[in-house]
Amino acid sequence: MKKLSLIALIILAGAGYASAQIATPTTDVLGAHLNYGRGCAACHAPHSGAYGNGNAKTADPTSGNIALWGEDVGSLYGKTMNFGQADHGGVTSYVTATMPTSMTPTDPTTQGVLLCMSCHDGNYAAGAMMKNQVYETLPATYGTRNAIPTLLGNDGGGTGNYLNDHPVGVNAELTCGGPYDWDCTIDATGKVLMTGAGSKAFVQNYGFFVRPAVYNSKPVVMCTTCHNQHVMNTVAVNSKNSGQPAGNYATMFFIRAPYNPASGTANSNQTAQFCRQCHGGEANEMNGSTAGTTY
Repeated sequence: MKKLSLIALIILAGAGYASAQIATPTTDVLGAHLNYGRGCAACHAPHSGAYGNGNAKTADPTSGNIALWGEDVGSLYGKTMNFGQADHGGVTSYVTATMPTSMTPTDPTTQGVLLCMSCHDGNYAAGAMMKNQVYETLPATYGTRNAIPTLLGNDGGGTGNYLNDHPVGVNAELTCGGPYDWDCTIDATGKVLMTGAGSKAFVQNYGFFVRPAVYNSKPVVMCTTCHNQHVMNTVAVNSKNSGQPAGNYATMFFIRAPYNPASGTANSNQTAQFCRQCHGGEANEMNGSTAGTTY
């Protein structure tokens, strides 16, 4: 009887994981980045860069030379943005990100922030095609107001305000061992090693999907650390990034990890786990709890 109960439990557990996985996406994986039918060419113009996309006002003389980029980045060159205001012990601080003055492929800010902001900035680069409305159908738990996912720097607050946006850039350093961090380590190349007791357990329970960039041998957060700009609705889970069963899992907002607030499981901590990949101090595993992810 005990053996049969164990078998039944294993079957039920497997069924739960299977329901969380998706065999194939039901919509195109590019999602919102199909760009209202223009597709890949809206970002990667096959000829003539931003000029080839009908933008004759670009201030970038090298438009299109890097990644065949077809959006105008010239208005962003050299601009400074202050992200993520915080108050630690009465000391107010923020993370400053300065955009490069040219398209430099070896500069992590170029491909990790600058290119993204050429469409998603509503302050300096307001000429892009963004409608500033969320593409996905949001679950009822999100409320009735429309989420505003784009037009950073002009998203309903004061124009030029980036303090309500997550820090990115070479100053947004990911650290280990502090009061708000994982018990991880960083090797000489800037790679984050989730090998501490808590961080290792977290990877087993959820995974480590984020992709920090490296600057001066230190891991730093870029837009592309959390978002995979080419795949909106699915993420591959395997033995290299998670202890969860391998397969394709649902995600939203181009997030690089399983992230499904519409899962229908009231006690699911899946979306909180995504943030905890970097914010280890708030994770169950670093606070004496063995609670893992409920998909």
